[in-house]
Amino acid sequence: MVYRWQRSARNGGRWTERTSGLARGERAHNPNPLGVVPLVELPNRSRLWGKPRSEIATVLPLQDAVNTLWAHLMTASDGLALPARAILGMDRPVREITDPDTGEVVGEEDLPLDRFRSDRLLWLEQQGAQIAEFSAANLDNYLRVIGVAVEHIAAQTRTPPSYLAGKLVNVSPDGFAASEAGLVAKVSEKQRHFGSALREIVRLEALAQGETGRAESLSLGSVIWRDPQFRSDAQYSDALVKLKSIGVPDEALWERIPGVTPDEIERWKTMRTDAAGAILGGGIAALYGPKPDPADQDDDQADDELTGAA
Repeated sequence: MVYRWQRSARNGGRWTERTSGLARGERAHNPNPLGVVPLVELPNRSRLWGKPRSEIATVLPLQDAVNTLWAHLMTASDGLALPARAILGMDRPVREITDPDTGEVVGEEDLPLDRFRSDRLLWLEQQGAQIAEFSAANLDNYLRVIGVAVEHIAAQTRTPPSYLAGKLVNVSPDGFAASEAGLVAKVSEKQRHFGSALREIVRLEALAQGETGRAESLSLGSVIWRDPQFRSDAQYSDALVKLKSIGVPDEALWERIPGVTPDEIERWKTMRTDAAGAILGGGIAALYGPKPDPADQDDDQADDELTGAA
């Protein structure tokens, strides 16, 4: 069933059966035209017992550690990233407090150091005063620990390190492909488990469109995935030529070409059949373009004769 509900702000925000449209013959509750609940689960790491597991459940502690170290790094960079200077052997600068009526000194207060920081000037009048310096904190220790944690995250999630670090320096194609081997295997595993759920989604779409025949055909079909590993056109061509050499049919090779649709494959089959018919019928020249019209050839020949006579 399909249950229709509504909530009005004037009714205290409570849910009630939807009554709008009932005058047109609509009902608050209607039979479900699909016959099934239109929700499909795509479970991640599904198991025979227990709930599916999140893909990032195992790396959440490491991610929390990276966030904590990054917060410490920001805090340290705010207060300890620059050298600090100290004055030794001198009293803190103060200024006298005088009575506005009598002009007598009644006390003293510390002189704010903001002026010295802004003007970057300081007078040392006391004998033996000197300036010492504290070196800035080394923040590389935080970065090294964060880098190691990121490498562990990449290893546990089978993510290529270049995806997280963003550094590619003098990496060979074979080395880059090897670094993506874990991710490609992971995606291939997801394709195997998500295929049935996606097939059910498409079947429900056909039922929603009222195409019961197509829905029944889709329930017996299979999901065809694209190759998860990126390869250049030269690599695909070389692989297809080698498969052809061991007797793999052309139709099977065409299906392996990225981006090729079944309609294109059917068109290629028709073109191959037409080419074979032209060869058997003696019209090989038709394969290289339309044949010239004899009338056009006679006109061209007459034009050439007139040009020669002139």
